[in-house]
Amino acid sequence: MYSEDDINSAVAAGALSPEAAQSFRAHMTEMRALPRSSEEDFRLINSFNDIFVSIGIVILLLAVGAIGQAIAGAIAPADDFWALVRSNPQPTPEQMEAWREANNLKQAWQISLTGLFVAATAWPLAEFFTRKRRMALPSIILLLAFVGGTFATVLGLAVNIVENGNDQLGAVMIALAALIAAVAAFVHWKRFMVPITVAAGAAAVAATVIALAIAAISPNRANETLLLSLVFVAGLAVFAFAMRWDISDRERTTRRSDVAFWLHLLAAPMIAHPIFSLIGVTEGDNIGVGAAFGVVAVYIGFGLIALAIDRRALLVSALAYVLFALTFLFREFGAVELNFALTALVIGSALLSLSAFWQPIRRSVVSALPENIRAALPLTSDAPVPVANATTA
Repeated sequence: MYSEDDINSAVAAGALSPEAAQSFRAHMTEMRALPRSSEEDFRLINSFNDIFVSIGIVILLLAVGAIGQAIAGAIAPADDFWALVRSNPQPTPEQMEAWREANNLKQAWQISLTGLFVAATAWPLAEFFTRKRRMALPSIILLLAFVGGTFATVLGLAVNIVENGNDQLGAVMIALAALIAAVAAFVHWKRFMVPITVAAGAAAVAATVIALAIAAISPNRANETLLLSLVFVAGLAVFAFAMRWDISDRERTTRRSDVAFWLHLLAAPMIAHPIFSLIGVTEGDNIGVGAAFGVVAVYIGFGLIALAIDRRALLVSALAYVLFALTFLFREFGAVELNFALTALVIGSALLSLSAFWQPIRRSVVSALPENIRAALPLTSDAPVPVANATTA
């Protein structure tokens, strides 16, 4: 499978003419009866070699992580708890406190050195498999390993601080770790320009802001509702950022569209989960008929937004919640034995029908919007598309 980025690169290199590239896009639209701009193309696997290399990368990263843990154990040794009990069946409070501090220090070193070793290994691997070989799945794994490893390197210090009783300073350190991870994502993007990198950086920035807000309020006073509200606001900010990338490439022919895809994939659960949690879906089986209908209404709203922006991430992220709500409703109205079957039938039929008639339904939704909003949304049909330069971000 060839992505739009590959097509643009071929045009820039002279292997394809702009006219041939546009003809290919038109041909694929005719073959699939769906505009290419509406398919949300993203490259995950080029060939089975991607899977083969990814397995090797994961094994190697696990190995260097284990080495980091072993070195941490040597730097900050701490006895196993049961070994302590066996050697001293009735340890004094002072002995228990000393063991706890030693164990916390060991855990902090393990998290930090594991993250450091993983991040330090991921970068040179990316130089070959991402920059030179341009392999999709390995590039994603290496990006996540580098940014996640960078975050863990500083997180170990935060864990040690929290375990020693200073929750507020620990929250600040978590914010610092997330901020450094965001900087790492930016550096990685400037070097390799893997589309998911921007989403990783956005997640790190969101974590930084949320952690700083909790530190300012005091972790002891931060409840679940506050945390969900912060995540929801962060999700809206990521969604707005994703739309900025989408608006810059309405035809979805450049890497910007891939960046927007991953940002939407990040924003969707950050928006969906807080809404449904506040409705009460996550509290148990007895959510109430009103809450169940509320879930369905919210899902319909998500569907309209998904149609307008031509992105399906919101529908996928909210799917589990609406399945749960419909199952509850069918059970409440007497279909106890068939509640799951009826739910699956309704949702499956709705999703397949929506997929089959996505473009006609989308045209109806978009045509009802104001002109200034329509001008910023992806095209509702394949108009002539200018060929983008391969270097376009």
